[in-house]
Amino acid sequence: MSNTNPAGKSFDRKLFNRLLAFTSLYKFIFYGVAIAAVILSAFAVLRPILVGFLVDEAIKTANASKLLNYTLVMLAVLLGEVLSQLSFNYYANWLGESVIRDIRIKLFRHMTHFRMRYFDQSSIGILVTRAVGDMQRIGEIFSQGFFVIVSDLLKMLVVAGVMIYMNWELSLIVFAVLPIILYATRLFQRAMKVAFTEVRAQVAQLNSFVQERISGMKVVQLFNREAAEKSAFEGINEKHTKAWIKTVWYNSVFFPVAEIVSSITIGLIVWYGGLQNLSGITASDYGTIFTFILLSEMLFRPLRQIADKFNTLQMGMVAAARVFKILDTEDQTEISGDKVLTETDGNIRFEEVVFGYIPEEVVLKGVSFEVKKGETLAIVGATGAGKSTIINLLNRFYDIQSGTINIGDTSIDELRLDSLRSHIAVVLQDVFLFADTIANNISLGDSSLKRADIIQAAKSIGVHDFISSLPGGYEFNVKERGGMLSSGQRQLIAFLRAYVANPPILVLDEATSSIDTNSEQLIQKATEKITADRTSIVIAHRLATVKKADRILVMDAGKIVEQGSHQELLAQGGYYKNLYEAQFLALEEGAA
Repeated sequence: MSNTNPAGKSFDRKLFNRLLAFTSLYKFIFYGVAIAAVILSAFAVLRPILVGFLVDEAIKTANASKLLNYTLVMLAVLLGEVLSQLSFNYYANWLGESVIRDIRIKLFRHMTHFRMRYFDQSSIGILVTRAVGDMQRIGEIFSQGFFVIVSDLLKMLVVAGVMIYMNWELSLIVFAVLPIILYATRLFQRAMKVAFTEVRAQVAQLNSFVQERISGMKVVQLFNREAAEKSAFEGINEKHTKAWIKTVWYNSVFFPVAEIVSSITIGLIVWYGGLQNLSGITASDYGTIFTFILLSEMLFRPLRQIADKFNTLQMGMVAAARVFKILDTEDQTEISGDKVLTETDGNIRFEEVVFGYIPEEVVLKGVSFEVKKGETLAIVGATGAGKSTIINLLNRFYDIQSGTINIGDTSIDELRLDSLRSHIAVVLQDVFLFADTIANNISLGDSSLKRADIIQAAKSIGVHDFISSLPGGYEFNVKERGGMLSSGQRQLIAFLRAYVANPPILVLDEATSSIDTNSEQLIQKATEKITADRTSIVIAHRLATVKKADRILVMDAGKIVEQGSHQELLAQGGYYKNLYEAQFLALEEGAA
């Protein structure tokens, strides 16, 4: 579907029908709200009619008994109207919240299956806006938009019918003014559609800007960017303000015009009704005049409310178009195979793999290597050589342009993604921890992992004492992105997370590059345990961490330039030896 509704199109029926499809699970509530709208229309029109009867048959005739009876009937009608309004409001809102709950779940599930390329190219702030702010706008379509408009339209139809039945001449006066209101309402709707499209776009931009700057506040402050970012924020905020002011302007013009036209209509009713009465029409016309004044208010007020509620409907439709745009993005979703990886599948084989994050800029240029079951392979090289890209491809975060990647005799393209990734544990350099307890960050919600298992694993790699020293121990909340822990502590938690998963394949991607010597010793100890009899890939800048690997690949500019054991590579006197000497010989000389 298109990105958004056309700016000048006031209502997209196809989009609305798609939204209505989400109410199918709640059809009884949907129909109940619709019935409540009909009942409300009936109760609403009874009040003016009863006022007319009360004036003509009780007040004009000074009949106290009828005055009491009509008053009691009006009280009963008001009570019925209140109960109907309560049911209408509650269940309309209930339906709206239920629909957005279902859409939000579907949207979140859909986003979790996007390829990494999608997130590389998308603003996190905008995605958050879609999943939170836009969802509330969609809910308002049902709670404050669609059903309210339907209810008001029903009231107008009933009121128009009663008017014609009571006095067709007075009805013509009212109906003659209606086209003016309808035309103004139509112009208002179209203008507001354009304005609300701009509002939602500016809200998304504002959210994106704020989210990114808060996340990167350390960089902002380190580089003294406070003033520059404030200036940029003022520009974005100004656009956001102007977009909203445009909607305020349209409202400021429309509603006074509608109010003036309504007042003129009432004046015409009183004038013409008064002339009829002066011409000798019976006294019952006093009640008719009172009834028509109230009915005309009931006819014009819904028009003004419909215009207001149409604003809500418009904003909801714009939000729905944006959300459905994400839901309709299928070319960015991960494609899973149907085969299941077994624990006996140990070998990893890359054959002439070519890949680039941007197709025109190739990162891996025909890379081929094999890791046998139980073997530890180390990959070293300068930044940008393509080391981490190999890990991304092994987990199928991205799809290769050519070549094959096999585990055992099966291409990873043929494997179910959940099966593939459940057999691979990865410890990244940039550790991400959720705002949760240490225990939950280790288990990641896996109910099969008991607390005793986590504690035993922590003791095995020497992390238990560190965790126990924290307030609450394993229940310590690390806050957003693990901000309560040091980088070394976060790395240890990430390593323990991989350790308790007991994976057949282990990947350490720069796992010791940002930790202190003591933490590195703990991880070296754990590495020896976890890599035993497992297929392991270790990526590192610190060559000390790869000296014990069975084989080392040396990469440069997306190609494998050397491979062999630590001693073999030193003997070759090439790229690896130069890296080794740069890291260690100077240190040895300094120590001497």
